[in-house]
Amino acid sequence: MRNRLLLLCLCSIVVFSCRNQEETKVIDGWTILFDGSSYNQWRGFQKEEVPQEWTIEGEAMAFVPGDEGGKTILTKKKYTNFTLSLEWKISKNGNSGVFWGVDNDEKYAVAYQTGPEIQIRDNEIRQDTLVLKIHRAGAIFGIMPPSDDLANPVGSWNHCLIDIDHKANKGRVEMNGEEILSFPVNGQDWKQLWAKTKFVEMKGFGETATGYIGLQDHGDAVWYRNIKIKEK
Repeated sequence: MRNRLLLLCLCSIVVFSCRNQEETKVIDGWTILFDGSSYNQWRGFQKEEVPQEWTIEGEAMAFVPGDEGGKTILTKKKYTNFTLSLEWKISKNGNSGVFWGVDNDEKYAVAYQTGPEIQIRDNEIRQDTLVLKIHRAGAIFGIMPPSDDLANPVGSWNHCLIDIDHKANKGRVEMNGEEILSFPVNGQDWKQLWAKTKFVEMKGFGETATGYIGLQDHGDAVWYRNIKIKEK
C-alpha cells in the first residue's frame, strides 16, 4: 500500500511539473506571454478568468467588444524591470493600449488609474491624433507624444517594443524597429511629465514600480500576437 501511495504521489508531482512547464515557456531568455494557443498567462482586470470577449483567431489574441466595457486583461505575474515585445493590429477608427505598472487592487475601477499606457490607435482616421500627438500610436497616452508616426495602416501588423528600467530610471518605446520615445520612469523627472495632465488627479497613478502589464478594452476590436517579455 505504501509503495502504491508513493507511486501516486510521484505521478502527481510529474503531472504538476509538466503542467507548469506547459504554462510558462521560456525561449532564449524570453518568457512567452502568448504563443497563439492559450491565455494561461492572463486574467481579467479584477477577475480570475479572461473575459469571453477575448478569443483566439489564427495565432492572435482577438478582442471584439461586447455590450459591457471593462474587459481589460492583465498578466498573472507582476513585473518591474523588463523588455516587452509584441505585435498589434487595430480596427478602423480603433483604440486600445498597453499598460505597465498596473495595481489590481479593488479600490481602483480601471487599469489606467494606476498604469501608464502606450497608445495603440488608428492614426489615419481619428481626427484627435492630428491635433493631439499625445493620442497617437506609440505615445504615453495623454502625457508624451512619439517622435514620429511609424504605425502601419489599419489592417497591418505593427511590432512594438516597450523597455522599462527602474534601476536606470529609463523607459523607451520602439515602433516597427525604430525608437520613438525615451523617458524617465520614476522620481521627480517622471512626475513632472504628467504634472499638468489629468493623471495628476488620479491617486496612485504611475506610482507602482512593480505591477501588472495590461491590454486595454477601449470598446474597439484589436488583435495582439507574439507577446513575450524578458526581465532584467
